[in-house]
Amino acid sequence: MGIITLMWIFGGFSLAFGGDIGGVIGNIGDYFALNNINFLPDGTQVTTIPFALFFAYQMMFCVITVPLISGAFAERLNMKGYIGLLIFWTLLVYIPVAHWVWGLGFLSKLGFADFAGGAVIHTTAGFSALAAIYALGKRKIKNTSMAPNNLMIATVGTGLLWFGWFGFNAGSALAADNVAVHAFLTTNTTAAVAMVSWMLVDVLIAKKPTVVGAATGGILGLVAITPAAGYVPLWSCFIIGAVVSPLAFFMTSFVKHKIGYDDALDAFGCHGAGGIWGAIATGLFAQKSINPKVAHSGLVFGDMHLFIAQLISIGITIAIAVVGTIVCAKIVSLFAPLRV
Repeated sequence: MGIITLMWIFGGFSLAFGGDIGGVIGNIGDYFALNNINFLPDGTQVTTIPFALFFAYQMMFCVITVPLISGAFAERLNMKGYIGLLIFWTLLVYIPVAHWVWGLGFLSKLGFADFAGGAVIHTTAGFSALAAIYALGKRKIKNTSMAPNNLMIATVGTGLLWFGWFGFNAGSALAADNVAVHAFLTTNTTAAVAMVSWMLVDVLIAKKPTVVGAATGGILGLVAITPAAGYVPLWSCFIIGAVVSPLAFFMTSFVKHKIGYDDALDAFGCHGAGGIWGAIATGLFAQKSINPKVAHSGLVFGDMHLFIAQLISIGITIAIAVVGTIVCAKIVSLFAPLRV
């Protein structure tokens, strides 16, 4: 929060949301050092709320993304390495992708729809987590239980996330209107369905539901609905939520062990897989009648444009996340040892 706040003030917001330069990045001079950040409902991205509120709201998104990645490499990266990765990754990965999708960059022109950060936040974080794992290597732990050690704290954290996600998703309407209410309901419904879906998978596979499983399912539903929350009909939430939990269960219980990567908190299996599924689901179920800001309705309604745009944009996002993270790790390693 400390570092990103200062980065956001001194160039970060301007690079993400300043005047578009070639579809790739914003003009750093437009909002540098709070220049032109006023309290009137103007600016290029928002018309009904104070522009300073938009600045602060987008800062929240930027603040939260590197912490999502950090769960993957827990117990390996030291503090110097973490600070370095935080700075360079935000500059080289998060800010460019935010501009491409939300700052009128080339992915937005392609027609890509990401209501509240499925690609900008969850897909970048998930695949950057995977790249960071390989850059750092596995933990040196043998014959030790990896079970969570405090279910009460995990449960409280899940509740805080679920509640906060209403601001994350419903807030992305940038208004207190019908789209915000719609996003609120799709968010809660999908999280509920995914929670129950994971519990059912637990019962089928392990013969009993678990607290960690229920919490994981709830978070997965929130991840999956994030890009779609203000675009898709309520009935689609049952499909989105029911699919994401078995998908992530497969990734975390089978693929992870089959390939052998050491993802401490399953950042890739949950945020990577959940973010991709959410972006694809947006391409399937989005409706212009729900939100005219989406360029086309989804594939289910007979239009292929959005679905194709989603697939292309997901591929580009994955590429920049993986390559960018490896480059960031190499840069940081020149100045500080990465491993504890």
